[in-house]
Amino acid sequence: MPHALAERLGKTEALDAPAQRLAGIVRKVLKPGAVKDLLSGTFLGHPLHPMLTDIPIGTWTSAVILDLVGGRESQRAADLLIGTGVAAALPTAASGYSDWADTVQGNPSARRVGLVHAASNVSALALYSASLIARRRGRRGRGVALALSGLGALGLGGHLGGHLAYAEAVGVDQTAFDSLPEEWTPTLGETMLGDGQAIKVEVGDVPVLLTRQAGQIFAIHDRCSHRGGPLHEGEIADGCVTCPWHGSRFSLADGSVRRGPASMPQPAFETRIASGTIEIRALLPDGA
Repeated sequence: MPHALAERLGKTEALDAPAQRLAGIVRKVLKPGAVKDLLSGTFLGHPLHPMLTDIPIGTWTSAVILDLVGGRESQRAADLLIGTGVAAALPTAASGYSDWADTVQGNPSARRVGLVHAASNVSALALYSASLIARRRGRRGRGVALALSGLGALGLGGHLGGHLAYAEAVGVDQTAFDSLPEEWTPTLGETMLGDGQAIKVEVGDVPVLLTRQAGQIFAIHDRCSHRGGPLHEGEIADGCVTCPWHGSRFSLADGSVRRGPASMPQPAFETRIASGTIEIRALLPDGA
C-alpha cells in the first residue's frame, strides 16, 4: 500500500503546475554558486539533504517517546528536542528544495512525489512548531497531541523521501552503474574531431564526451553525474565543461567537480591516437 501510494502520486499530472511554479521560484533564489554548492553537498562528495534529515527526524521522534513514556521529569527534555528539531528543519528543508528543484526537468514522477514529500514535511514542521508554542503556554496536552500529529506527517514525508531516493534514484550518481572500458577502446577517427569541437560518442552502453582543446584530446562521461544532463551540449571553457541543465562544472582532465550542484565527479578517460583512431580507457583513481 505505501509503495502503491507513491506510484499513484507519481502519475498525478495535476501536481505538475504547482511543482513547476515552486521549482521556478527555488531556481531563481538558489542560482549556481557557493550557497547552492553548500546545500547540494558538493564539498561532501554526496548530497547533504539525507544527512540533515536525521536531526529533525531523530529529535522529534525522541520527543514523542518521552511524551508517552518519560513522565513529568522528561518534559523539559522533550520540549528541548522539539525546539532543536524545528531549528534543524530549516536548513534541512532548504537543501531538500534545492535538490528537488533540479529533478523537475526530465523526471515528472520525481517532481510530483517530491512536491507531496515537501508538503508533508512542511506540515510536520508546522505541527511541531505549534506543539512547542502550546507547551510554552502551559497547554501540554495540546502540545503532545500536536506532536503526535506531526509524527504522522513526518512518517509520510519520510516514506516519500525514501521512494525518491530508492525508486526514483534522486541524488544517486547517474554514472554509478556504467561499465567503463578498462582497455584501450576505439571511438572515432582522429580527423573527425576538430579543435574546439565537442562530440558525443557511444562506447558500448556508455556515452562519452570527446573534445579537442588547443590540440589536446579529452574524454569524460557525457551523462552528468548530478541529474543526467548531456554534457556535450554544454559550454567548454578554461579546461572545464558546464552542464547545460543545472550548471555543474567538471574538469575535462580528470572529471573533478569545479562547481556544483553536482557532488560526485564525472568518470574520465585517458586518450591516445592509434592508427588514426582516437582510443580511450577509463582513468583510474590513482592515475594508472
